[in-house]
Amino acid sequence: MEQTQGLFDPTSQEEWVKRVAAGNLPPMMITVAITGGVQGKEVNPNHPESAEEQVEQLKECYKLGATMVHLHVRRPDNPTLTASDAAEYRRVNGMIREACPEMIINNTTGGGIGAETEEARLASTDANPEVCSLDCGPIVSRFTLKKRKPPLFGRDEDYHLDTCAPVTYGETEKYARIMLEKGIKPEIEIWTTGHYTLVRNLIDQGLVKPPYLIGLVMGFGGGAYATPKEVMHLIECGPKPSVYSVLGVGLFQTQMVATGITLGINVRTGMEDNVLYKKGELCRDNAQLVERVVKIAREMGREIATPKQARQMLGLSEKPSTY
Repeated sequence: MEQTQGLFDPTSQEEWVKRVAAGNLPPMMITVAITGGVQGKEVNPNHPESAEEQVEQLKECYKLGATMVHLHVRRPDNPTLTASDAAEYRRVNGMIREACPEMIINNTTGGGIGAETEEARLASTDANPEVCSLDCGPIVSRFTLKKRKPPLFGRDEDYHLDTCAPVTYGETEKYARIMLEKGIKPEIEIWTTGHYTLVRNLIDQGLVKPPYLIGLVMGFGGGAYATPKEVMHLIECGPKPSVYSVLGVGLFQTQMVATGITLGINVRTGMEDNVLYKKGELCRDNAQLVERVVKIAREMGREIATPKQARQMLGLSEKPSTY
């Protein structure tokens, strides 16, 4: 295999020019975040909530080239709420493995509405995932979700959210230690350069191992601007060696995907981050978003990473997880 993503430095102009001219930017891993922990059918009726809906959409994403799934499981008795027990995560992880034999499974530890406690957020680590997200900074949110039937989060009214989810040094240390003990690769999610302070603390303590998987979250409230300049800045400030993936929230998604493709890093798409195909048009499913990523990448000469290549990039076992 060519030089891995973890060794490629997209901030080096000389290296970038040489690799583009030779047509050998690293293979690009596509992550699809199919369902978030907050919004659902009240913002887009095509949003998958049940396990069956999630897996059905994911099968199409996998066929198109999506390599990793970032997963928020919803409760089977009330799909407006995020699941908070390991058994349900394990059940859905097993369904995904059957439908998508080699896909890398990445469970959230960010939780969601109905799974805000530490115990609920860590339940997903007990389901034998290969990767889990690890938030390394506070998340500021303010928006309104329209009421729906069945009632949204048990409320028959509009749901107004205005909050900041705290993240502490101790919390990141605990989550990273649990992942290390269970052989789970942390996907370290970064909203701004200050979050790297917590990341470097984890590195200094030996709680995360290289290559570091860094997810750049662009355009989220209280975080970095969704601009190419800010993506470059975040990469320049990051630890080495790192494998980077970038996402854009809402209508910034396509521009951030195009930025990632251009730079030679990896990308994330999906309805957790964006429910629109374009301004004024709801996307029909997650596969439509993945299809666009693949189309842009191919037009720009980026190879789509196979699951085997992605596992090599991340230092994961070549054998997919079992359930």
